[in-house]
Amino acid sequence: QVQLVESGGGLVQAGGSLRLSCAASGMIISLNAMGWYRQAPGKQRELVAVIHSTGITNYADSVRGRFTISRDIAKNTVYLQMNSLKPEDTAVYYCNGYVYKVSWGQGTQVNVSS
Repeated sequence: QVQLVESGGGLVQAGGSLRLSCAASGMIISLNAMGWYRQAPGKQRELVAVIHSTGITNYADSVRGRFTISRDIAKNTVYLQMNSLKPEDTAVYYCNGYVYKVSWGQGTQVNVSS
């Protein structure tokens, strides 16, 4: 059974930083392109960052230069380092495959105050 468990969210002031983690079981992250997604209230879920099986990364324009996606293959965990946070980054953050998706986890809430 595949399971994705996100953690690391919280409340932070604008300009602050958070590091999100996504622990995967039943799915080998090094063999899959993995993405971080977010969903703000009243909005559709959007892709913010991808790390391909090659290690190449891509970012949405809104987070490029502020967010960094990475992975620890030994721990089968994907991370999202978020710096210079803005109130518009407030959302529930999820990880999932980029091409091959599995059931969504519960996500982790990020709240950025102005």
